[in-house]
Amino acid sequence: MLNGLWLGFFLTAALAAMVRWLVGGEAAVFAAMVESLFAMAKLSVEVMVLLFGTLTLWLGFLRIAEAAGLVAWLARMLGPLFRRLMPGVPAGHPALGLITMNFAANALGLDNAATPIGLKAMRELQTLNPEPRTASNAQILFLVLNASSLTLLPVSIFMYRAQQGAADPTLVFLPILLATSASTLAGLLAVALVQRLRLWDPVVLAYLLPGALALAGFMAFLGTLSAAALSSLSSLLGNLVLFGLIVAFLAIGAWRRVEVYESFVEGAKEGFDVARNLLPYLVAMLCAVGVLRASGALDIVLAGIRFMVEFLGWDARFVDALPTALVKPFSGSAARAMLIETMQSQGVDSFPARVAATIQGSTETTFYVLAVYFGAVGIQRARHAVGCALAAELAGVLAAIAVCYWFFG
Repeated sequence: MLNGLWLGFFLTAALAAMVRWLVGGEAAVFAAMVESLFAMAKLSVEVMVLLFGTLTLWLGFLRIAEAAGLVAWLARMLGPLFRRLMPGVPAGHPALGLITMNFAANALGLDNAATPIGLKAMRELQTLNPEPRTASNAQILFLVLNASSLTLLPVSIFMYRAQQGAADPTLVFLPILLATSASTLAGLLAVALVQRLRLWDPVVLAYLLPGALALAGFMAFLGTLSAAALSSLSSLLGNLVLFGLIVAFLAIGAWRRVEVYESFVEGAKEGFDVARNLLPYLVAMLCAVGVLRASGALDIVLAGIRFMVEFLGWDARFVDALPTALVKPFSGSAARAMLIETMQSQGVDSFPARVAATIQGSTETTFYVLAVYFGAVGIQRARHAVGCALAAELAGVLAAIAVCYWFFG
């Protein structure tokens, strides 16, 4: 799938460039495309330098949390909930701890770090699957919740905004929190409807209702604030939660007599390896997106969408953020490239760039996650996984656009 998407970017760019040359007489388009190739290759390395540090840092802290028993504690705390949402998984099964770690990595915005953990969890769930070539209910729920990507602390988004020179990288913290909550809720409800999960079970409600009520109350409070106050609060909470989490990991680790420095270094080594392996993919996708933009093909698509939006009488500022949304179901690296390119072309603190950052943090890559996670265990029949995951993704994109108009409009 990624092969076709990547090749399609180049072929579409070539076709658009030929039309501009033969019909419009714009021969300079080819020079612009070649220049874009080299510019995007350079940008890939610049982004990668910061990505090395970020992944190394956060996987180091996650290893401290794991050594301190926080992950195991979360698995025990969530055990009763998972037993009802995933009735086919027995209590204490290794998959539950891995699922918890995967969700923790996603919650911190470390989508690349979450992938290897998620693959381990999928393999453990596969040991319970009576039909190895068909996705089980538990595997589908895990995949859809993974695709909805509940992101409580979008570190990667902060990093990209910082790398592009944002005045306040954490400004999109609250918009992402609200949009990702919408996508996760939509994904859970879609799976529950198909699998007939009893969400009204007292234990499930005991877990979900307090969170839902707290989120509703928080949104009601946000509704009383001005746009300036919303931006200020988002910045404060983003930085406060980020640093508070680090202090909590270190404090609990020290209290549990964990060798925090050694644990950090051990986890950081893993982060270094993960980041190093991402560079070829980042170069490939950024260069493809750069060529697509330079050819004018992307502008043609966006112009068509903008025309329809304006014809309906709607504000069209969000249209420039749609490239990230359009490729997000297929490839995280392509969406990441689209986000960075939008920041470069529109300005990192422009409205489209903020919408694109919120979209990037609100959902995951449906087809990529499906191909990687199911492909790793040989599943060929996905059943209702795709439909439920796409429903969650659509909810996240629509919520991201709406929330950004609320905060920054």
